Amino acid sequence: MTIDEIIEYCLSYPACYEDHPFGAEWTVIRHKGNKKSFALIFHRNDHLCVNLKCEPSRADFLRSVFQEVTPAYHMNKEHWNTVILDGDLQDDDIHEMVKHSYELTKPKIRLRKAKQ
Repeated sequence: MTIDEIIEYCLSYPACYEDHPFGAEWTVIRHKGNKKSFALIFHRNDHLCVNLKCEPSRADFLRSVFQEVTPAYHMNKEHWNTVILDGDLQDDDIHEMVKHSYELTKPKIRLRKAKQ
């Protein structure tokens, strides 16, 4: 997967945008509603990588199954994974991890209380 492909895929989710808060070397995809990031795209050790949020037990499972999934670089290692995008991972597996990260970080829906 290329950098353009991962950015395009992340931006295909509703109400999100591309940001560069750490300079041109990092692309961060955020939710518009709460500004939380769900994908941080960067190059490290000659690999294209993305940091994705993940439920802790699922993060451990993915790390045990895929050698391209490791504890996140520069992030909370319990809740974030680094995924090497130019390895042997199938696009469907990457897409599922992006979707999970998007769902974990999206704005919460607030229900209004009825006026009494």
